[in-house]
Amino acid sequence: MAQFDSPSGSESPAALANGDENNKRNKAKAKGNGNGNGRTRLRDGDIKDLNTGGPNGTRAIGERRSSVSKPARDFRDKPEPEPKRKKRRTAVAPGAVREEAATPGDAGDSSTRSPSPVIDFDGLSRPSVGTRERLEEDDAQKENRLARMKGAVRTLLECIGEDPDREGLLATPERYAKAMLFFTKGYQENVRDIVNGAIFQERHNEMVIVKDIEVFSMCEHHLVPFNGKMHIGYIPANAVIGISKLPRIAEMFARRLQIQERLTKEVANAIMEVLKPQGVAVVMESSHLCMVMRGVQKTSSTTITSCVLGCFERKEKTRNEFLSLIGVNR
Repeated sequence: MAQFDSPSGSESPAALANGDENNKRNKAKAKGNGNGNGRTRLRDGDIKDLNTGGPNGTRAIGERRSSVSKPARDFRDKPEPEPKRKKRRTAVAPGAVREEAATPGDAGDSSTRSPSPVIDFDGLSRPSVGTRERLEEDDAQKENRLARMKGAVRTLLECIGEDPDREGLLATPERYAKAMLFFTKGYQENVRDIVNGAIFQERHNEMVIVKDIEVFSMCEHHLVPFNGKMHIGYIPANAVIGISKLPRIAEMFARRLQIQERLTKEVANAIMEVLKPQGVAVVMESSHLCMVMRGVQKTSSTTITSCVLGCFERKEKTRNEFLSLIGVNR
């Protein structure tokens, strides 16, 4: 039988064989960490490439996947980083603190659209050039305005071939001027005065609807009336508003030169801004004398417009419930 000598004279052949295997593994490990192919195996089984991390989108040294539960992907197939959202600057009055308005995406799922502001800083709704001038005028200026309007009406009567001095038309210019000021009184009304603090924290989160609100307004294209009914619904975020305030807000926006599409949207946006509920829905049905008395002359036609914001826009089931309750989904 052959004899095996060892340096110590006491090691067995099995121990020597194990020592040779360990020496081979150590050499392979040193080669991988040194001048070999630059790849080594980590303790968790991932492979680290020491030669990557260049400018071609490769993975940096020691970089690992964010989650072991995700499927393995080529390290060059990395998702594009999300672009940074820019904030737009808004003009402010001198001396006021500037606030930066975030883009619509910054609001997340809580909002679905960014409605245009319809309430000015002093509570006026969509003030025009002469709104504050008419609101702040004194008695003498009011008389001057009324006289100018009376003269304009008299001119119109003359232009259509009538005699403004006959008995039936003597007071018509003044009556029409006062009526037109009443038809457009909504320009001078203040949203804050209408609401008058009637917002109550009732922890109510179910739908509230006021339907069949009679609305009269003036078509801004022909200066003839259109009238109909408006249905307003909202889902509170704990706070509720006095139910009489909803028809008053609708009246404020209707008492001016309008088109039905804008009237519907302005009522919805104003309630959304004042009350900040989960959602607002407004539907209006009306008949326009500008297409009944003239033009196409369709006496039985009805125009329906709607504006839905918040949860009414996001959730079809909520929207359908509102339409069903007001009788539109029939």
